[in-house]
Amino acid sequence: MFVSEKQIEIRYAETDQMGVVYHANYLIWMEIGRTKLISDLGYNYAGLEEQGYISPVLDVSVQYKKAMRYGQVATVRTWVESHSKLRTTYGYEILHEDGSLAAVGTTLHTLVKKDNFRPTPLSKIDPVWDAKYAEIARINN
Repeated sequence: MFVSEKQIEIRYAETDQMGVVYHANYLIWMEIGRTKLISDLGYNYAGLEEQGYISPVLDVSVQYKKAMRYGQVATVRTWVESHSKLRTTYGYEILHEDGSLAAVGTTLHTLVKKDNFRPTPLSKIDPVWDAKYAEIARINN
């Protein structure tokens, strides 16, 4: 299983009054992780947008395990959990510096034409990218 990693220094602006990372920031970190995964595989999400495609989130799930705080460094681990004709699920772990889990999650995405939101298989846009996702997916559909 291919796993991408991205370290994020937690900024004060990402915390609440208690100095704990505000829950919505984990979603931003997951997006950073997904973009890093795509880049690590040699692909470019911005290139898809330039071709007129976007990849909206259909579902998101996050389970918070242990609070993170200002001044810590989070590691976001990202992988392709599953990939089918029209849907891709990404898996995430967000870790403390000691390797303990801060959060785990998934996001479910589809690929649509930007002008009409009609679902489009990745295989029709970039068959090589589609094949790579099928190869590295933890769960094969």
